[in-house]
Amino acid sequence: MSPPTDGRPRKLPFVVWVLSAGTFLMGTTEFVIAGLLPEIADDLNVSVSQAGLLITAFAAGMIVGAPVMAIATLRLPRRSTLILALVVFALGHLVAALSSSFALVLMARVVTALATGTFWCVGAVVATTAAGPAATSRALGMLLGGLTVATVAGVPLGAWLGQLSGWRGPFWVLAALSAGAAAVIGRYIPADERREAPSVRAEFAALRDVRIWLTLSSMTLLMGGVLATYSYISPLLTERASIPAEAVPMVLTGYGLGALLGTTVGGRLGDRRPLATLLTAAATTTLVLLLLTVLSTSPVVTVVLVTLMGVTGFAANPALGALALRFAGSAPTLASGLSGAAPNVGIAIGSWTAGIALTSPLQQAGPPLVGTAAAALTLIPLTALTLTHATHSETPASPPQPPAAADQSVGYSTQDVG
Repeated sequence: MSPPTDGRPRKLPFVVWVLSAGTFLMGTTEFVIAGLLPEIADDLNVSVSQAGLLITAFAAGMIVGAPVMAIATLRLPRRSTLILALVVFALGHLVAALSSSFALVLMARVVTALATGTFWCVGAVVATTAAGPAATSRALGMLLGGLTVATVAGVPLGAWLGQLSGWRGPFWVLAALSAGAAAVIGRYIPADERREAPSVRAEFAALRDVRIWLTLSSMTLLMGGVLATYSYISPLLTERASIPAEAVPMVLTGYGLGALLGTTVGGRLGDRRPLATLLTAAATTTLVLLLLTVLSTSPVVTVVLVTLMGVTGFAANPALGALALRFAGSAPTLASGLSGAAPNVGIAIGSWTAGIALTSPLQQAGPPLVGTAAAALTLIPLTALTLTHATHSETPASPPQPPAAADQSVGYSTQDVG
């Protein structure tokens, strides 16, 4: 069946592109720090392992901050919240760039993560509302595309700038760009037109729907599986596949381009048949990771499989985010915040488990095997989600709406979820 329509144009609105540029900045600051750790450690007189806490602090800030800030800013106008998040984001980078104290830089990273979580959970709601029911997954795919482009382009550029100007240089640039993004959002995103004050009780009541937790579990497992493998991809490429170290960035660029393709295709397919898209993505990701575990002694095969890992692993994200918003009904903000936290939980647990597997007799084959198991486990909540869909009524859990309004507000007709 063709996807529902609400009379809005099929082309994504300009505000979605603006918000995608914001997520590009957020993604760049999350990942660029990995390439700057030695310089930061040397400048701030700490060890590289201590400097690595800047990555852990950001992840922790995202896990806790996204849902917490979703509730804390619930009654603020959405445009004002986005602008405030970018201003705080800019100030966090300024503090870090000006500081000679590791503790202060660490605190600035936590504040920056809170701003990132706020921007994501509110931006996802604004983008999907602007795009309309027929393009919910596409809009989320565009936002996730900003994060993917950050991995492909923003992170290497930031690392290069850090080599030229010192580690503080990328922080100054990110502060300036985020301040500019705040001005653009103030200009192009319309004022909030919500007629009723949002309800914190309604946001929590929406979480009673088991389908939201099945969706979040799928996010955690699938991203945990892919990033468990990606976290230790360099030793797999150089030591197991015998790929020269200087060629590793090219292989990782292929992975990033594959992830960008996956979010684009997954966003389009997810608007038509979300559950079918998710089951296919999880199954193919499991197969790709299993093949990578077994066949990664071949350089050519490994390069192909790493690229496919990006395609299949990220194809599910737009549809998962869209379903979380759909099942939350007219109280989507907290669900959006949890959608930002869930992948980071998977990344934290998956990378930790993969690190243990790397030191086991499996060696470099350990991380992709951990990823295979996590991706395979994703099929359990997705299958349960498929089975429970038929037992739920057609209207969202809370607050009740007329059937037509309910279908329009959440982005899918009930007949198009399969």
